[in-house]
Order: sequence, then C-alpha cells, then structure tokens
Amino acid sequence: MRLIVGLGNPGPEYAWTPHNLGFLAVDAIAERARIRVERPEAKSLVGIGQFGGREIALAKPHTMMNLSGLAVRDLLERFECGLREMVVLCDDVALPWGMLRVRERGSAGSHNGLKSIIGTIGSNEFARVRMGIQPDHPVGDLAAYVLRPMRKGDLEIAAEMTEQVSAGHRNEEKWQNGCTI
Repeated sequence: MRLIVGLGNPGPEYAWTPHNLGFLAVDAIAERARIRVERPEAKSLVGIGQFGGREIALAKPHTMMNLSGLAVRDLLERFECGLREMVVLCDDVALPWGMLRVRERGSAGSHNGLKSIIGTIGSNEFARVRMGIQPDHPVGDLAAYVLRPMRKGDLEIAAEMTEQVSAGHRNEEKWQNGCTI
C-alpha cells in the first residue's frame, strides 16, 4: 500500500492558504480516484482506495502543521507502511509559484511540517512532492505569508499544481528531479 500524506492545517481559516497545498493536493487525488477522505484515524482524516492500479491511503493530518510527525508516525504504524511506500505533499517557499520538485529523500529545509516528520520518525528517507509558493516580493513575516488566503492568481496556479500532482505525470517545465507518485 502507498501512503500519501498531504500537509496542512485543519480548520476553515486555513483551507485556502499556501501552507495547505498538501491538503489541496490530497483532495485532488481523492477526486480523481473517487476516494472519500473523511474517516478520522491516526490523528488524521483518511481515505483508502485505488489510484493508478495500486492501493493507496490518502491522509490529511489534523495535528497542525508543526506537529505533523505525530500523525505520520501513527499512519505508518496503522497502515504498516515502510518509508519507501510513503509520499509527503507540501508547500515550499524556496520554489517559485507553480514549480513542483519531487525528491526521493532529503532535508526539511525551512519547512516545519517536514522537520516534525523527520524528527519524529528519525529519518529523511521518504519521497516528497514540494509545491512552490515563493513570494514575488520581499516578505517580512513569512508565517503570515503562508497562512494568508491565496489571491485569485495564486489559486489558479495552485489548482494547476494540484492537478499535476493528482495526474502523477511529469511535465519537464514544472517538475525537477522527478519521480512520480
């Protein structure tokens, strides 16, 4: 089974913020695969089904971003998945809006959700899809930037990125160092 975890913050006030792109990407996969992600389990909302000919568990941790590792640890145990079967979907302020970067492993960078996961499970040996949200101008308060509602143009780019993630295909202009989910 493949475990696909989208990072974000629960609650309507965060629903359409750049920091919730992981949740939005899970929603896009769920829609494409006709999976309902609504069962509370392992500190997350979970849905199980088929995607691309393989059984998957989709998860949206409900621990708040900075504590994502607690939910991911429980999800890995619950679904008896190894780290090689897990993909984490998240935003990345170091990448320009619209760019996707897929890595089989790596550091957390400045992402607190990834830091929590790596710190809790004790490894960075899991795949991640990072979706670019880099501001096009200097930002004094990065936390305020990632937690503010997206503007119309940002929403359009976010929809394109989450569609690309849900399609699982590779677009050479947008993906860097790619593997597919």
